[in-house]
Amino acid sequence: MTGEPHIPVLMNEALDALALEPGGRYLDGTFGAGGYSRALLEREPTAQLLALDRDPTAITGGAGLVAAMGGRLTLAQARFGALAEEAERFRMAPLDGVVLDIGVSSMQLDQAGRGFSFRQDGPLDMRMEAGGQSAAELVNEADEGVLANIIYHYGEERRSRAVARAIVEVRRKAPITTTKQLADLVAGIVRAEPGGAHPATRTFQALRIAVNDELCELVRALHGAESVLKPGGRLAVVTFHSLEDRIVKHFFAERSGKVPSGSRHAPAMAAPQATFRLVTKGPVSPSEAEIRANPRARSAKLRAAERTEAPARAPDPDLVGLAVVPAPQTRRRS
Repeated sequence: MTGEPHIPVLMNEALDALALEPGGRYLDGTFGAGGYSRALLEREPTAQLLALDRDPTAITGGAGLVAAMGGRLTLAQARFGALAEEAERFRMAPLDGVVLDIGVSSMQLDQAGRGFSFRQDGPLDMRMEAGGQSAAELVNEADEGVLANIIYHYGEERRSRAVARAIVEVRRKAPITTTKQLADLVAGIVRAEPGGAHPATRTFQALRIAVNDELCELVRALHGAESVLKPGGRLAVVTFHSLEDRIVKHFFAERSGKVPSGSRHAPAMAAPQATFRLVTKGPVSPSEAEIRANPRARSAKLRAAERTEAPARAPDPDLVGLAVVPAPQTRRRS
């Protein structure tokens, strides 16, 4: 593996937000290199922790920490969207706290063979798990309209249609199989901003989110945490881009009664009880010192809330709508 080791972002702030209790039961839904898990168990030496990660390399890499924690850490391969089911399976529910550090890890970005980054040439893969559709399969098989919508909604790329059109033209001659191929193609379409990110950054983000169903997993995780946190339990979520933060912000606002409940398509007749009360008033951002030490922390935001005694609610349709790419519009023939 190349590059810098993964540095957890906003870790102390997230653990402060959890307000750890002696003997508490906690869940780290995004284990990664184990930074959050290690810090949590060291800060509260009587806590029990269930940690999840969908990436099998993270599970293998965490074996040493599991052994070092003497039975206080359980590590399981699972998506964080399944955290409620995993908490029940390992008899950890109800939980005193859940922490989620969303997005791709430095370990994944820095391994060229994983295909997450255009900084090193590698196979166009991007899968956090071993199975499922790869980015190469998506790029070479999806309809132009589907690709354009993915790149626009998940990457917020204004030139999404031009990028999708160029992809389709190139793949007619030969499949696009490497990160360099795709990055060079996008760089020929999207203008580079002086001092800005690489022109392919937004397209790569979009494909990664689509391949791993990241936003829908986040929605499932938020609703899952609501169902397994005990009254007074805390949920702390660190996000790294506006799409993730928008979902977390909406969830906490709607569940705490800060915005009207119910879908805009079927408004609620009466406001239900709040299932969370906000711990952070707005997002918590990294300090200047943390950003200097770890530039990848620049866009991070932490939001946290505490579970009330109100029963968990049904999933919020509007929240699901924020996570799903709309189907391409078909042109009507006159």
